[in-house]
Amino acid sequence: MEPPPKVLIYGVDWCPYCVMAKRLFADKGVPFEWIDVDGERERRAWLRQVTGQRTVPQIFIDDRPYGGYSDVAALDRRGELDALLGAGER
Repeated sequence: MEPPPKVLIYGVDWCPYCVMAKRLFADKGVPFEWIDVDGERERRAWLRQVTGQRTVPQIFIDDRPYGGYSDVAALDRRGELDALLGAGER
């Protein structure tokens, strides 16, 4: 059995999309690491460089950026998120 994927969510506590992203993974029973970037200029600059995006949340699965909540929710609606998360293998 494969270990669960490493999910990182970069965001800020006051962002509704960040809250929805955390809820999406929690509802799926997928552990994730929450990284608060509020006031973290260097980390935000790194996120912009890596993802090309200025918005939060930014969600990484096994070190690959998948975008924000809307992007990951769209993957979920298409049935592609569970495959990325190895849902059938847990």
